[in-house]
Amino acid sequence: MKFANVSKGLLLGLALLLATSVFAATNKGSMQLVDPVTVSGKQLPAGDYSVKWDGSGPNVELSILKGNKVVATTPARLIDLSQKTNSDAAVIQQNGDGSKALTEIHFGGKKYALAIGNESASMDGSGSSK
Repeated sequence: MKFANVSKGLLLGLALLLATSVFAATNKGSMQLVDPVTVSGKQLPAGDYSVKWDGSGPNVELSILKGNKVVATTPARLIDLSQKTNSDAAVIQQNGDGSKALTEIHFGGKKYALAIGNESASMDGSGSSK
């Protein structure tokens, strides 16, 4: 009888661990910047980055990593897209002073994106800008 209880406890614990791992895996992605961009006042050089975000609901905290080092953090908003994106994409905005800012990150094969900065504040529930 004790063995059955221990087995059930281990099975439940393993299922919980796997469910947590799968959920965490959905909160990360990658992007490639072909030009230097600004994110929350920090200049990021061109290159490959990984991104991860924390939060429940549309408002999340985005971390941008180069290797294992966090190089920028910023608030972001998860937005729904009408169709899946074909590949990972970083959406860049040219500012009046000639600098470039990261405004969105799209993930290949996903029907959601992350809106960053002013863009995240101007999004309505449909994912279109006002």
